[in-house]
Amino acid sequence: MSETRAAAALAETGIDHVIVRHGPVDSLVEAALARGVVPNQVVKTLVVRRGEDDYLFILVPGDRQISWPKLRALLGVTRLSMPSAETARDVTGYERGTITPFGALRAWPVIADARVQGPISIGAGAHGVSALAAAADVIRSLSATVADVTAPQAVDDARRQ
Repeated sequence: MSETRAAAALAETGIDHVIVRHGPVDSLVEAALARGVVPNQVVKTLVVRRGEDDYLFILVPGDRQISWPKLRALLGVTRLSMPSAETARDVTGYERGTITPFGALRAWPVIADARVQGPISIGAGAHGVSALAAAADVIRSLSATVADVTAPQAVDDARRQ
């Protein structure tokens, strides 16, 4: 299987990482098991729209969700939104569920939740492909801003993950 654009971009950073490939998963727990980590080490990359042609990547532990009030306060804005799946693909080059800052079409700013720590698994641009790396290395390579921008995942949402 050829390396994804994201895996190639990650390799270019020079940070120590391992690419993990696995089959389809239906939940956060399954994804964590397939990747050899625990659910809070699975890092979701979410795309947030701040304005016209102005997006951000938000790195969120798998067991958490964006806290919109915290994120708006950090950014000093009153309005943020999640783009449609089509728009997210157009601005990142990745379809929803595979989005990663590594190898994205544009280097949008990155915010990592303060709980993104230790060894993590982050998407690598394709379904069933992720990268295991140290959070500190990922954050440094992306020049990410680290801040408390999440809240616990709602129980109903966690079941769907």
